[in-house]
Amino acid sequence: VMGNSSEFQKAVKLVIDTVSFDKDSTVQVFEATIRVLGSLLSAHIIITDTKQPFGDMTIKDYDNELLHMAHDLAVRLLPAFENTKTGIPYPRVNLKKGVPPDSNNETCTAGAGSLLVEFGILSRLLGDSTFEWVARRAVKALWNLRSNNTGLLGNVVNIQTGHWVGKQSGLGAGSDSFYEYLLKSYILFGEKEDLDMFNDAYRNIQNHLRRGREACNEGEGDPPLYVNVNMFTGQLMNTWIDSLQAFFPGLQVLIGDVEDAICLHAFYYAIWKRYGALPERYNWQLQAPDVPFYPLRPELVESTYLLYQATKNPFYLHVGMDILQSLEKYTKAKCGYATLHHVVEKTKEDRMESFFLSETCKYLYLLFDEENPLHKSGNKYMFTTEGHIVSVDERFRNSLWKDILPGEEDSAEKIKPNELKAVNFSSNCNRVPDERRYLLPLKSNYMRQIDRMVGLI
Repeated sequence: VMGNSSEFQKAVKLVIDTVSFDKDSTVQVFEATIRVLGSLLSAHIIITDTKQPFGDMTIKDYDNELLHMAHDLAVRLLPAFENTKTGIPYPRVNLKKGVPPDSNNETCTAGAGSLLVEFGILSRLLGDSTFEWVARRAVKALWNLRSNNTGLLGNVVNIQTGHWVGKQSGLGAGSDSFYEYLLKSYILFGEKEDLDMFNDAYRNIQNHLRRGREACNEGEGDPPLYVNVNMFTGQLMNTWIDSLQAFFPGLQVLIGDVEDAICLHAFYYAIWKRYGALPERYNWQLQAPDVPFYPLRPELVESTYLLYQATKNPFYLHVGMDILQSLEKYTKAKCGYATLHHVVEKTKEDRMESFFLSETCKYLYLLFDEENPLHKSGNKYMFTTEGHIVSVDERFRNSLWKDILPGEEDSAEKIKPNELKAVNFSSNCNRVPDERRYLLPLKSNYMRQIDRMVGLI
């Protein structure tokens, strides 16, 4: 992203020369997929891109080593999908020995249902349907377990019985990237059923999780907020939201629901302004953190970046500057940046997650780098849930195995990218009028209302 080809080439060579997955190590299937598999595939795509938009990122004598490593890792993750009665994978697998004998039969919706982008890319690059097939089967299995009453999914499921162990339906931990990948799988692969599932899910989220006034920027009532409810009844389950939910405005931008995204983003930004960070859980009723640590998460920055791309409103540059200054002031340590142990006391932990570099820093950098090749017309890119760059490319939209993916018979029709439509959307990226670009994105009385709601004023 920074155009630093020598560092990129050095890092790729280091990985090729030193990394092996042949280890007696038990990993989380979800984390290994989005962090490791995703980065290998993204780097491979960048190296082999004939256009080389970021500068010369080619590797001398490159022989698809990263793709072979990705294949090796994915094969080692496959045992997680075996011996489950539902097709929903085990949460952990040993890279050498397969599923540990004492393995947990419970997994979260996001963990099991957010593998399709990376597994699908791998399948389409290799011409081997296996990986996409198991990931898609898991998504379908979860989707089929949704409540008949509300259409919502819970957050923890038993992979053998299909019973919901965690009945909480929300947009945060345990659920977040499931919704993100329904839409992103559609954007990348063009499979209509992915968009149908996303639209259905989005409608049910709006019907059951959203509280507050109907319109973001007009009318009376509380600011819109997405709460955690019981998946079967739609009843409120608690009064906290978690910091992972801050990704949702960014997803709303991708579907074209910019107005609602502006409102929800303003709520998380107000919490950030109050603490100089986002607590892991914030109790909106008590106006206080429930879980006070902040592990340098990227979700608010990601939504800020996407909202700026959609609206070009300089307000979002100010938000980015604010976040950047908070990170410098409170989290900078001798050898990097540290997790905040407590957002009020600003105590630190000796921990810097990989997503800080792959997402938090990347989205901040891109927010301010107007001229980046990523933003140039003619280049279309999508970010995985871990911030890895994938080109939106014809070759990913051609499925070679139409007949063998589960339940695919009727989805041969593809939607063209410009036909993407959201349900309940109130705006579209290309409809933001010029005069709104230079005003606050939200009327000042609504901004103040949100500030009051989080105890800022």
